[in-house]
Amino acid sequence: MGKKILIALGVIVALLAGCVAWWVASAYQPDAAALAAVADEDGLADGVTVWKLSDGSIVFEATDPVAGMVFYPGAKVEPEAYAVLLTRLAREGVTCVLADPPLNFALLDIDAAEGVASEFPEIDTWLLGGHSLGGVAASEYLAKHGDEFDGIVYLASYPNCDLSDYEGMAVQITGDDDGVVNRERLDESDEYLPDELVEVTIEGGNHAQFGNYGAQKGDGTARITREEQQAEAVKAILEFTEE
Repeated sequence: MGKKILIALGVIVALLAGCVAWWVASAYQPDAAALAAVADEDGLADGVTVWKLSDGSIVFEATDPVAGMVFYPGAKVEPEAYAVLLTRLAREGVTCVLADPPLNFALLDIDAAEGVASEFPEIDTWLLGGHSLGGVAASEYLAKHGDEFDGIVYLASYPNCDLSDYEGMAVQITGDDDGVVNRERLDESDEYLPDELVEVTIEGGNHAQFGNYGAQKGDGTARITREEQQAEAVKAILEFTEE
């Protein structure tokens, strides 16, 4: 191999490494409340056991679970940023397993939900969920493993694949002040979603407040608090599990 080719390859590798380093360094970080929820502090996790699976996924285990959910985080968001939302769900009986994808990019680990349900044989009802790009990744898994899950939860998200033949249910929850989600694709996604679809719009909600990682570039300004938005999301998901 010539010297020029080796130099060119070296430059390419260096550029790729730089891009990866920038991506990781610029990820949205969990706030203090999220970190406290992961650490089982401040009483938020009362009645919830927080632990990790062997692959790094974080479990928010309900005391008396009525359902389970595998959750895919949004792109460039540290998974722990969803700890508050998932802890609140677990307190209401939904054991949540938070995926930990490489480079905070769920599309690099579409199969994160594989085998999770077998870790909790006492739970009969299982959902997939995801925020933003995490919902897209969850859809890709569901398209091939639809018989493993009873429904899918989209937070500011939609599928990029056809789930119209999926026999389970879908709930699509968005904030009306969301400035990040692609509204055109969101509107067009109805044709890819199953017939049993519940659409929920949170008045005054935006994109970032489904998690606890601060403001997100390009997002709208929420007219309700983060706590209020997450409470509305939890309510909609719980109603969904009761269908």
